[in-house]
Amino acid sequence: MTTTPKARKFRIKPQGQPAKGAPKSDAPDLSESQESSAKPSIPEVIRHIESEGLSAKQLRQARRTAQRHGLEPSSDYDAVRLLREKGIDPFESPRALKIVRDAKFSKGKLPAEQHPPAGPQLLTTETQAESIRAIQRDVVRRRRRNFALLVTRLCFFILLPTLLAGYYFYSVATPMYATKSEVIIQTADGGGVAGGGFFAGTGMATQQDSLAVQGYLQSREAMLRLDEEHGFISHYQQDHIDPVRRLPADATNEKAYKFYKRNIRISYDTTEGIIKLEVIAADPQTSQDFALALIGYAEEENDRLTIRKRETQMSASREYLADAERQMREAQQEFLKLQKQKAIFDPTAETGRVMGQVSTFETELTEKRLSLQQLLSNPDPSPARVNGLRADIARLEGIIEELRASLIEEIDGAESLASISAELMIAEMNMETRQSMVTAALEEMESARVEANRQTRFLAMSVHPILPDEAAYPRAFENTVLTLLVFSGIYLMISITASVLREQLAG
Repeated sequence: MTTTPKARKFRIKPQGQPAKGAPKSDAPDLSESQESSAKPSIPEVIRHIESEGLSAKQLRQARRTAQRHGLEPSSDYDAVRLLREKGIDPFESPRALKIVRDAKFSKGKLPAEQHPPAGPQLLTTETQAESIRAIQRDVVRRRRRNFALLVTRLCFFILLPTLLAGYYFYSVATPMYATKSEVIIQTADGGGVAGGGFFAGTGMATQQDSLAVQGYLQSREAMLRLDEEHGFISHYQQDHIDPVRRLPADATNEKAYKFYKRNIRISYDTTEGIIKLEVIAADPQTSQDFALALIGYAEEENDRLTIRKRETQMSASREYLADAERQMREAQQEFLKLQKQKAIFDPTAETGRVMGQVSTFETELTEKRLSLQQLLSNPDPSPARVNGLRADIARLEGIIEELRASLIEEIDGAESLASISAELMIAEMNMETRQSMVTAALEEMESARVEANRQTRFLAMSVHPILPDEAAYPRAFENTVLTLLVFSGIYLMISITASVLREQLAG
């Protein structure tokens, strides 16, 4: 079996250096001149290096080694030549070279010059077996070392943090109790949007109100109110709570607010329109009290959001009704004043009475005329009776004419019945118009009241806050497994990144 020929090392003796043990002389040495004349040229050396059958990896390593030593070779083969002239092994790794040099220089000795064999050598079976066994031992030793380093890194970066986290969750963490509840914002008619609508009966109908209530419960205002009324901050500053979950005694409102958001968890389900509330506290009763207080705050905020809109609608209707009633009372007072001034209660009835008198007198006048015609038809009528009938007819005609004149003409400075009737009729129509306006205002008031009732929002608890009887946090097993996964992921990312960078630098 043959092996790949190794690169031969050449050590070029500097010119002008005398041979060891030779006497110094000013005359030129003939052996040196002969040696310089026998020295091969650079192209011959390069061709000789090319004939050695070096691999591409060896040539790249030689060029990098030459660049590290400040040489400027024109090619990879020229880099091998320059390094050999300097007495440097072109194919030895920098780290191994540094270790060997440090070990040998520390003894105060220069490394012994080694000359590679002049050409490829045949290896015996024993030599090949020994080389294979040495390589196998080196591979096993390297694998064991790498495996030990891997186990050490895994224990330090993954197992140790996981054990610490598990110890905290199982032995140190304070049991915390959680009270859960669910509320939904509904309208008075149960349809969500007043008058129906595309989103009627769905969670989208009251989504704005629900989001507004959720934002209020997650605000600093709600936290400060809960602390003022139920001692939120002082509860989480108790000494029996572990340091991780305990609120510091000198905590500012900003730190308390961050702690509030971590222990008061409020979410909104957009598909169902349900506000979900979870309150975490150190004891069950406090957790339930906090949950009930927050639900009360939510109901008050919901009422405050809708009361302004309802009051705006109702106030406009009330103002319109009050103005219509005032105008109706003014019209009634004007009509009553005219009745008193004209001394007529009902102009229509008065006109009917006068027309009834005219009709009665006209009937009597007709009878008198018929009697007069009958009397004049006699051959010898009585003058007294004729004159009497004619006088009665004249009086009746005067009365009828006077009654008719009283309807349309002024008599002795008094207004006619027609003008009085017209004034009273106008006043009455104005009064009736104002009454119609009052009726319309009342109807509008009723419609506004119905609409305001539809705009009313109220909270309905679908899940009531029940006093917990068992601690919900910490979830020791789940949190320990999560810690293991998190640190495993971090270690895996760092390992992959380091491997990629090492491959790029080594390539």
